[in-house]
Amino acid sequence: MSRQNSIYETRFSFDQQINFYKGKVRDVYTLKNGMMVVVASDRISAFDHVLTRPIPYKGQVLNELAAYFLRATKDIVPNWLIATPDPNVSIGHVCTPYRVEMVIRGYLTGHAWREYKAGKRTICGVSMPEGMKEHDKFPKPIITPATKADEGHDEDISKEEIIEKGIVSAEDYALMEQYTYALFERGTAMAAAQGLILVDTKYEFGSKEDKIYLIDEVHTPDSSRYFYLQGYEERQARGVAQPQLSKEFVREWLMSYGFQGKQGQIMPILTDTFVQQVSERYIQLYEQVSGQVFQPRKSENVLQEIEANTKRWLQMHYY
Repeated sequence: MSRQNSIYETRFSFDQQINFYKGKVRDVYTLKNGMMVVVASDRISAFDHVLTRPIPYKGQVLNELAAYFLRATKDIVPNWLIATPDPNVSIGHVCTPYRVEMVIRGYLTGHAWREYKAGKRTICGVSMPEGMKEHDKFPKPIITPATKADEGHDEDISKEEIIEKGIVSAEDYALMEQYTYALFERGTAMAAAQGLILVDTKYEFGSKEDKIYLIDEVHTPDSSRYFYLQGYEERQARGVAQPQLSKEFVREWLMSYGFQGKQGQIMPILTDTFVQQVSERYIQLYEQVSGQVFQPRKSENVLQEIEANTKRWLQMHYY
């Protein structure tokens, strides 16, 4: 896909459209009758900032990978996805989101490790065993919820606080907890089949007509962290770093140019070489996580094709 054909933003107009929202990565068109069209752009974010250039095929990678895992877990919990009429588009149910992310961790990595290293032995009200080192496996996965912030960073919160503050009812939280453990178990098994370890991830839930749905993306490199299964035990025994499958390499590149999203810092312009490397890395992630060969879309006018494919599906199934 040429640089000109990458998708930085969309400005479509659909019949019965009642709202439009531009997220960091996705453009969301809300329609009447409780449905929405979600376009995965090629924008990429890091440190809560959208970077200066789109990454070819990134949107297709995330959209197709999220759809793959949503379909593979729909027997566990109902989810928002109805159809994918285009490689960059998902159509689904509009749900009222719960203002909490269900973060689940199988390993002492990332934020949990930073808290542990600082001397804390509880996170979100959950105890962590003594004597662990970075990237060790927990005796069993732990759920460390976070409040959903409209702006800025999400914050840790305990199960008890969530229920006490009325963010989620005790009954709904119990079901979300059950779904979270089951989804993580399925994701862990699917990762192992590809020679990977699902380290940690997050799930978001919403409600529609008093029914809980799984919403947003699932088990993608943007929402999850993976290790390589082969050599994990040996690396841990030797105290060697565990290579990760995530978009951490993007953050590292930005930091090498002195950018961490802090006030007064200037975001570097992404070079052609780095944009190409990021695109290739996302395709590699897709194939490693799903075990499928990525089929890049070929289009002379990608925006025109996305709009036509989406309107055709809506005309046949919705209007």
